[in-house]
Amino acid sequence: MNAAKPKGTMLGHPTGLFLLFTTELWERFSYYAMRAILVLYLVDQVSNQGGGGLGWTQADALSLYGTFTALVYLTPLFGGWLADNILGQRKSIYIGGALMAAGQFLLAAPHEWVPGSATMVFYIGLGTLIIGNGLFKPNISTMVGDLYEEGDHRRDGAFTIFYMGINLGAALSGFVVAWAYTNFGHSAIVDGKEVFINNWQAGFFCAGIGMILSLIIQFVFAQKLLGDIGTVPAAKLEKQKAAESGQVRKEPLTKIERDRIKVIMVMGLFTIIFWAGFEQAGGLMNLFTNDFTDRMIGGWEVPTTYFQSLNAIFIVLFAPVIASIWIRLGKNEPNSPVKFALGLVLLGIGFLFMIGAVLQMDGDASAKSSMWWLVGAYFFHTMGELCLSPIGLSMVTKLAPLRIASLMMGAWFLFIAAANFVAGVVGSMIGHSGAKEEQLANAMSIFAGIAIVAAISGVVLYFLADKLVDWMHGAEGGPHTEEEALTEEIAITAEHEAIRR
Repeated sequence: MNAAKPKGTMLGHPTGLFLLFTTELWERFSYYAMRAILVLYLVDQVSNQGGGGLGWTQADALSLYGTFTALVYLTPLFGGWLADNILGQRKSIYIGGALMAAGQFLLAAPHEWVPGSATMVFYIGLGTLIIGNGLFKPNISTMVGDLYEEGDHRRDGAFTIFYMGINLGAALSGFVVAWAYTNFGHSAIVDGKEVFINNWQAGFFCAGIGMILSLIIQFVFAQKLLGDIGTVPAAKLEKQKAAESGQVRKEPLTKIERDRIKVIMVMGLFTIIFWAGFEQAGGLMNLFTNDFTDRMIGGWEVPTTYFQSLNAIFIVLFAPVIASIWIRLGKNEPNSPVKFALGLVLLGIGFLFMIGAVLQMDGDASAKSSMWWLVGAYFFHTMGELCLSPIGLSMVTKLAPLRIASLMMGAWFLFIAAANFVAGVVGSMIGHSGAKEEQLANAMSIFAGIAIVAAISGVVLYFLADKLVDWMHGAEGGPHTEEEALTEEIAITAEHEAIRR
């Protein structure tokens, strides 16, 4: 969007793309490392011997988790406005990244450093993270687009490369954070028994280091590799251009535009249902993995956070496969609402695996279910996500009238924020009781409830699909060649990942 473009290419793309790739890789590593251990830290036993958690109930932990992730999607609305109108993208990234690093290090503060104030410091750390995320999240992916002139065919491929960085960072996080909290933990005698106390603060510290790396890379190389991109508030430039061309005028919405907005609103409601189920991954399913899953392979116990990396790994492996399937179907390729409906059904199938895990335990809370139930659940949830990714944000850009596109994008973020809040409320139905039998029974009800709601919603949306397509008034269209179609399909998935994650 800015006039001064950097020179130099790598693998046919501007070198600035690989700077943004690396910056986002470490930022996503930082965020997902923290996300992987957040609820585990909250519910872990309180320890006065270093390490340990805050000793919350699972219900309280999941409720807070839902509120936190909802705010993570809400604050980018304000951060994007600040970047567009006041700060510019580059400054927003620096400020947001610094705040996120500070938030991670506040979470990493050992309890003995803040006696009697651990919870206060924890809340300050989370709040700082949320604000920093709001400034950082909406700007990196925008700068990727700004590297290319309008109509540049390389833009789609750029987002594909970029999303590989996102998912690589997310995948690494679960493994590295597990190494940190286990290797820096220690054994201690609690109530006359020897127990191993995880050092969650070491995990948060690793997340902070990831954010520092992201900041350093951006600060050192940005001017050289990005030129002036992101230095001038984009909205100011757009408003100036519009004013100079005399395009600033208010026009009423046409019937076609109103119909297209209806599609966004209807799909937004189904979006809440999908992500409210999907986001159990970092909350309820994370706790189920920790408490009720047999994670032993021989004499080695698979760390809980390893399972948080499955989604990112599956996306990297199967996104090209799913995109190829759609293209090979040709004229038989399902429309966007039908793909979305399929995503909901696949989400429901994923929760059937979680039901299977509970049934395997046969009501015995001291028993353990096979980890393969979880692998199956995460696989089908990821397949559902990949069916949705051509919809979401890309649908908003196709359907929203240009003059209110930002407003509609903001509304879409509100749907996702609401979904995360609902996810916390649903997960908190696990109950406040510490009785494992009650938790297991409640988990069964939650998994079954999500599976039923997702399946019914998918069926309802399937029967609404034709009407929704009519309301789109031809907005769904595709490239002419199979190669172009495949590139665009993967790029849509990539751009969705870049912004949603």
